[in-house]
Amino acid sequence: MLEQKSSQDQPQGPHPAVEQGTLFAADELARLTVARQEWEATTLQQSLQRVPEREDLITTSGVPIKRLYTPLDNTRLDYHRDLGLPGEYPYTRGVQPTMYRAKPWTMRMFAGFGTAEDTNQRFKYLLSQGQTGLSTAFDMPTLYGYDTDHPMAAGEFGKCGVAVSSLADMEILYADLPLDRITTSMTINSPASAIWAMYIVNAEKRGFARARLGGTLQNDILKEYSAQKEFLFPPEPSMRLVTDTIEFGTRFMPRWNTISISGYHIREAGATAVQELAFTLADGLAYVEAGRGRSCEC
Repeated sequence: MLEQKSSQDQPQGPHPAVEQGTLFAADELARLTVARQEWEATTLQQSLQRVPEREDLITTSGVPIKRLYTPLDNTRLDYHRDLGLPGEYPYTRGVQPTMYRAKPWTMRMFAGFGTAEDTNQRFKYLLSQGQTGLSTAFDMPTLYGYDTDHPMAAGEFGKCGVAVSSLADMEILYADLPLDRITTSMTINSPASAIWAMYIVNAEKRGFARARLGGTLQNDILKEYSAQKEFLFPPEPSMRLVTDTIEFGTRFMPRWNTISISGYHIREAGATAVQELAFTLADGLAYVEAGRGRSCEC
């Protein structure tokens, strides 16, 4: 049943025709059809007579769940076209050819609380225990661009992350850490450009060239409007800031991921799985289009 036609059997040329249903042999599918019909008339009916099925079985997104899934549901599946191999389009088997067989993923605990001094000590402890990168959680005033002493920040200092109001805070936060040997993730969106600038300046003051710095900004402002609501500016100037950081990183910081497009916030705000994927992909396409409008190859 799992016979796979080789690439030598496929038509050659600049635009080879794609044959449908190359994964399963037709005679095996025919036998499976008969077997399923017999199963439904005997084994299934005997079970239903004893214990009837519940009605309206659906996923959390409202998609009806079939009683049984078999290769008959994928008769038009083409392995190379629809699944592919690891490291190749359409990337259903992973974006890296060997995935984690060659290199484990970066292990980092989302950390940040209280003062910059508190979180700096936490970072040092995590690295001493084998963590290979840092993931920085900022408190709510920082996420909204407020200084710690602002009246709007009252009662929120250091609660859900670390407070960073200035370059001095940033210097304390990452003091004595090997910024050229670890990667740093920063979960921040609206003030991402300012926070990133502080991080870069702090590193350069300590003698680390910006091109040697590695890490990730979340910097995904569009999902803030639809889900998380931590936006500071209207969409157009916010998108300009995002694109500015993408362009800067492309030109000067090749080891830095300048945006991390998020979908789980959208799901947690009430979207179905389909809506989550749709909004996430739409956001990604919007960032790509904005980057293409710049002079660099973003």
